[in-house]
Amino acid sequence: MSPESECDSRTDKTGNLPLLRLSSTSSSPELSDKLRYPGFIRTIPSDIHQTKALAKLMSHYHWNWVGVVYGDDDYGKAAFDSFLRDAGANNVCLAYQEVVPHYLDHENNEQRIQQVAQQIRSSKAQVVLLILKAELVELLFKEMIRTSTTRTWIASDIWSRSSALAQMDGINRVGDILGFAFVAGKSESFDNYLRNLSATPGGYNHFIEEYKNLRFNCLSECFSSEPPSYCPSPDLLKIKSGNACDLKDPQEQNDDYLVTALDTSETFLHRVAVWATANALKKLLKCNNSSCSGDINFAPWELLRELKEVEFTYDNLNVHFDKNGDSINGYDLVLWERSGQQRRFRKIGTYQVLNEEIEFDGEDFTWYSTGNITAPRSRCSESCTGGSEKKILNVTCCYNCTQCGEGMYSEDPDPNNCKTCPSGTWSLKGWDHCEPRSESYLGWSEPHPIVVIAASALGILLLLVTLIIFLVYRDSPAIKKAELKLSCVMKVGMAASFVSVLCFLGKPSVHLCRARQVVYAMGFTLCVSCILVKAYRTFLAFVPLDHITSKPLHRLYRPSWIVSVLTSVQGIICLLWMIFDSPDIDDTLPSQQSMEKIFQCTEGETYIGFGIMLGYMGLLVLVCFLLAFKGRKVPQENSETGYIIFSMLMYLFVWVCFIPVYITRNEEGTIVQASAILVSSYGIIFCHFLPKCYEALRGSNSGPQPIRLRNNTTRGSRSSSF
Repeated sequence: MSPESECDSRTDKTGNLPLLRLSSTSSSPELSDKLRYPGFIRTIPSDIHQTKALAKLMSHYHWNWVGVVYGDDDYGKAAFDSFLRDAGANNVCLAYQEVVPHYLDHENNEQRIQQVAQQIRSSKAQVVLLILKAELVELLFKEMIRTSTTRTWIASDIWSRSSALAQMDGINRVGDILGFAFVAGKSESFDNYLRNLSATPGGYNHFIEEYKNLRFNCLSECFSSEPPSYCPSPDLLKIKSGNACDLKDPQEQNDDYLVTALDTSETFLHRVAVWATANALKKLLKCNNSSCSGDINFAPWELLRELKEVEFTYDNLNVHFDKNGDSINGYDLVLWERSGQQRRFRKIGTYQVLNEEIEFDGEDFTWYSTGNITAPRSRCSESCTGGSEKKILNVTCCYNCTQCGEGMYSEDPDPNNCKTCPSGTWSLKGWDHCEPRSESYLGWSEPHPIVVIAASALGILLLLVTLIIFLVYRDSPAIKKAELKLSCVMKVGMAASFVSVLCFLGKPSVHLCRARQVVYAMGFTLCVSCILVKAYRTFLAFVPLDHITSKPLHRLYRPSWIVSVLTSVQGIICLLWMIFDSPDIDDTLPSQQSMEKIFQCTEGETYIGFGIMLGYMGLLVLVCFLLAFKGRKVPQENSETGYIIFSMLMYLFVWVCFIPVYITRNEEGTIVQASAILVSSYGIIFCHFLPKCYEALRGSNSGPQPIRLRNNTTRGSRSSSF
């Protein structure tokens, strides 16, 4: 067995048989090469696992901007190269990398240490990995203490359990220290021996006697400003017990100073090596509890074979080796916690080689740099929160955070790219999640639709009330002048218009989109056709016409035919509209800046049918207006021209205002059209029905006579009554 840091175990000097080496300290990756070192086995992992553990530790605490200082020897260079690969795999970047000569007596050592210290102080990185010998780390720490510089130091296995560093003056002023060390364990029997030091009965032990004199002998004069020459050195006086002057016989005293001051766990892996050899020999020599029956003249390769296959448990540690003869026991994660003016080692977790994961013991600890359990930060750029993505600058760890665009999201911190929202969902700029767009339409319970419903219901109610009055007072002069049958047809058209308004409410469907326009077009056209008949009748009765013009115009006056033909034309327009370019649900995508999906109808792809339908009604209204305006000077007691003019002007005004609003604010077109229908319908009710009801209820018997047309025929002039 060999504890040297490196060993040559290729062949012996006399032949080609491999020399067997079992080490508990050599961690170089080169020793895993069985072609060069076929007889080498070790109870510790290769350094390739250590650098993986270091990178995993930095990734766990989100340290992605770190500095590295390493020695220029084979150990430092190999460990650094391995760390570079593992750091990249864990998204850890190097703020700087500094090389220090590994020879302690190098002429530029002090100058180089100061240069490295200056680099550490000037860097933004708060975490520094030191792959150095303990003596070089001590020189660097002294410079840090001198300049009052604190950092979080990550120790490689070569100094992670250095008692000399843990006890150096000012060690508590350098900051947090943690690192990975080989698996270790206390030996209770040896600790008990140190607590009860004594020579063998009848024997003498000079070392024990000297230690107890240093520890328990008073020697108060040695602490004066001018100690006598026989006093121990100041370093040795540090181990003096505080109550030494109260004790009588130093050689009879014992305490646990050595157990706490010495790291006795360092011998653990040496004990494991011994046990591994013992178990291999036990199997090779076929031993039982009392004797061995195997041949003791065995070749080295036979013991090597048994060592590679050995597996046993020692102090709760399962020991076995991989195909390269390396232990796979992993590492202890060690924290250097304060203990007075010094540091002591505390295990806070383990690194498992097989699954390449760090397992923490679960207990939180206080970081000196933050003063609480929150880990210090060491990042080139602040972490990007959800809803943003990284825009890499010069290195992967340095970036700017930009918000995700519309339809994109990121839920995890520091994403390289934003994700696209799943189908059926959307997000606004800077969102960390996607959600379905809300549906927007004129719901039945919203304030504006409630007003529309109430207005429609009131309009239908007014139509019913006026219908009853018309029927009850059908023999009154006012109702006779209003033409009961024609007025009833108008009420049917008005009722259809009010019902069509209800189709504008609720979630649109294809059938509702088509029905609302057709019902309104047919109903209002029917009503306007009846008004046109009235205006035409007044025009023929009171406007003077020459004989040539009057005759054909009188022949055209057929009320039922006029109403039927004009309404049928609108029916044909609507039929062609429904066939060739019918209304449908608007499938236009919402704005990217909107989380609202507006459900509304579109009046066809070209809007030609919609325009012709409204244009036809506008034409009828305009004809009514012109006929009424032409006969505006007739006696008012015999004419409705004033009411016709006012109601038609109201219609034209409302719909002239509707068209630009509908075009420029399409998302509000539904409620605007419904309101326009209501206003124009109420205009007809207030101008044509309510005045007649008032006259009928007032009971005036001196009403006008029915209008008679002047009938110009070849036999002369005669009157016709309607």
